[in-house]
Amino acid sequence: MITVYYDGKCGLCSKEIEHYRRSADEGRFIWQDITESVEGLKECNVSLAQGLKLLHAKDHEGRMYTGVDAFILIWSNMHYWKILAKITSLPIFYQATSTLYRIFAEWRFKRLEHCKLAERMETL
Repeated sequence: MITVYYDGKCGLCSKEIEHYRRSADEGRFIWQDITESVEGLKECNVSLAQGLKLLHAKDHEGRMYTGVDAFILIWSNMHYWKILAKITSLPIFYQATSTLYRIFAEWRFKRLEHCKLAERMETL
């Protein structure tokens, strides 16, 4: 099974994950809201702030994927989304989507109070 670690307090993130959850085959994913439990991330040496900043997903072998790589892992394991995973994996698209995602993720992270709090607590 693939474990997806997402920010459940982010409205956009929650809506997107809910869409994936409805579209995914039963028993393929574990959807872990890290604002409710961060234990899975801690086991992988990922802080709450890191988890809130970028989407993380762990495959069935325990490998952790971050950002666009996490999306590619999710999409490649869903019907109708596999083509998007293949397109996004192409070098020119991968580079562009990775850059755009990181810019968006940084902007989103700096706007949300619970993200700012997690970052402050991490620096203490």
